[in-house]
Amino acid sequence: MKKSKRLLLLMCVLPGITPLIVHAQKYPTKPIRLISPFAPGGGTDILSRVIGPRLTAVIGQPVVVDNRPGAGGALGAEIAAKSEPDGYTFITVSSSYAASSAYHKLPYDPVNGITPVILLGTTGMVLVTNPTLPVKGVKELIGYARANPGKISYGTVGVGSVTHLLHELLNLEAKINTVHIPFKGAGPAIVGIIGNEAHIGSLSAVPVIPHLKAGRLRAIGITTAKRSPTLPDVPSIGEAVPGFDVPHWYAIWGPKGVPKDIVALWNNEVSKILRTEEMSKQMRAEGLEPDGGPPENYFNVLKPTVERWRRVVKEAKIQFAG
Repeated sequence: MKKSKRLLLLMCVLPGITPLIVHAQKYPTKPIRLISPFAPGGGTDILSRVIGPRLTAVIGQPVVVDNRPGAGGALGAEIAAKSEPDGYTFITVSSSYAASSAYHKLPYDPVNGITPVILLGTTGMVLVTNPTLPVKGVKELIGYARANPGKISYGTVGVGSVTHLLHELLNLEAKINTVHIPFKGAGPAIVGIIGNEAHIGSLSAVPVIPHLKAGRLRAIGITTAKRSPTLPDVPSIGEAVPGFDVPHWYAIWGPKGVPKDIVALWNNEVSKILRTEEMSKQMRAEGLEPDGGPPENYFNVLKPTVERWRRVVKEAKIQFAG
């Protein structure tokens, strides 16, 4: 049988598999942009720069990290959502994406108007203070904030970010009044808290842990319901504020309409990277529990998270941004 006939037969017998093989052989033919919607030094930037070179080695084209900070991550997300769905633009997001999607009026559907690729991992955010603030626990912080209403400031990665809305949620549930100071990403926010431009902040464990070890920041709480294995001595905020539970996650998505075979390729290769002993060890050392499941895993996390933050925006009477 001639080669062309054998290929035709294969296409008839395996219609669902052949497009993946054929398309994957043609893709990629040029560098791929992986947007990080925050300034260098934050969790999305760190993960992007760890995953990017490993992907480059596998797919044969450079995966270039493009930092696009602004609007709590909404600026970079809009760029990604409006890009051509050809598999050459993706974005690494954190749970701030869900918060900023609840806060901003977006020109696209943040849940159904994108193409989920992979949920990278989950963790808790760490509630940190400048060491000069005279509190060593969440209960002490609440008492101090009640005694000094409007005088405690919290630094965030930007207006409408998860770090913004979770502190508004803490204000609501703990009945305190702390003041928002936005920065352009986790890196600048950390520097701001260390420099006492803001007194406290809840940030990803990934960029925070080195500063905890160096004594530049003090950890007083974890935003998840349970304590983190990485920081077992740091209590859950829920131990002081019953029911408080704000998990933090990282994921990759692309604009709506990315071909399924390209999504499958990315999901498969990134999953392999997450399963390597080196990567898994590195992520867990930084407080991240790797995921790496199918794209649906991310969708199932994203949808209820956006709905939750929309409720917080309403209850906290936060002005909806355009």
